[in-house]
Amino acid sequence: MNTKVNLAGIELKNPVMEASGTFGSGMEYGEFVDLNQLGAVVTKGVANVPWAGNPVPRIAEVYGGMLNAIGLQNPGVEVLCQRDIPFLKQFDTKIVVNVCGKTTEDYIEVVERLGDEPVDLLEINISCPNVKEGGIAFGQDPKAVEAITREVKKYAKQPVIMKLSPNVTDIAVMAKAAEAGGADILSLINTITGMKIDIERQTFVLANKTGGMSGPAIKPVAVRMVYQVAQVVKIPIIGMGGILTAEDAIEFILAGATAVAVGTANFRNPTATIECVKGIEEYMRRHKVEDIKDLVGMVK
Repeated sequence: MNTKVNLAGIELKNPVMEASGTFGSGMEYGEFVDLNQLGAVVTKGVANVPWAGNPVPRIAEVYGGMLNAIGLQNPGVEVLCQRDIPFLKQFDTKIVVNVCGKTTEDYIEVVERLGDEPVDLLEINISCPNVKEGGIAFGQDPKAVEAITREVKKYAKQPVIMKLSPNVTDIAVMAKAAEAGGADILSLINTITGMKIDIERQTFVLANKTGGMSGPAIKPVAVRMVYQVAQVVKIPIIGMGGILTAEDAIEFILAGATAVAVGTANFRNPTATIECVKGIEEYMRRHKVEDIKDLVGMVK
């Protein structure tokens, strides 16, 4: 039984990783999860300089998930290179670094800094607001998606994953723009913009007013978007959005995802990723599937 998957020439022992921002940079979950058992570990988003993030409160529970407006708080790429990457190199897993920025130049600076680091893949978070273009997120304009992808690819020494935002009219248009810009892989979906109001205090629950919704409630939207994108691009897809169990992960694979990422589930069940790995293997045994690649995009 073969669970190995290939992402732009990088072979993962299985298709399961965790979603950026839900796992620290691996060290935080090391006591609960044997990182050797994961196909890859994805770091929290990292910028060229430390970011303080948004004011608190910045997390709220909602039906079927949570809202977060952390604001991509991170200690900067130098701390990642000195502390987190050496830690992750102890394990038999691939390393994916999630990159964020406020301008194209910010992204390029991080990508160049990581060029000679032992990192396997770069995941570019284009849900960040583009400060030079009035704060519209890079990922909400197909021309901007194609342009930033093309620029990042000029400097990247590792294969590039473009992480797509669902907060768009047509996800397929964004996916094609990223592919046209030279993306090696796509990951989707990022969080859906939401809001919660405290009716007793008559004010917003989050200091930022809006936040990104994640968790099981968004899974049907995410599966639909992965399926749509799989119909129009030729590059691999990492599917995510509301995966709690192996059954959820398999839905994404059948819809066209080569790999999957487990996010919000980690907060309530630290071993969710390992359970997904084992559950996918059990499913393959039950359905007599010898190679996981045979399941990718099987549902047409």
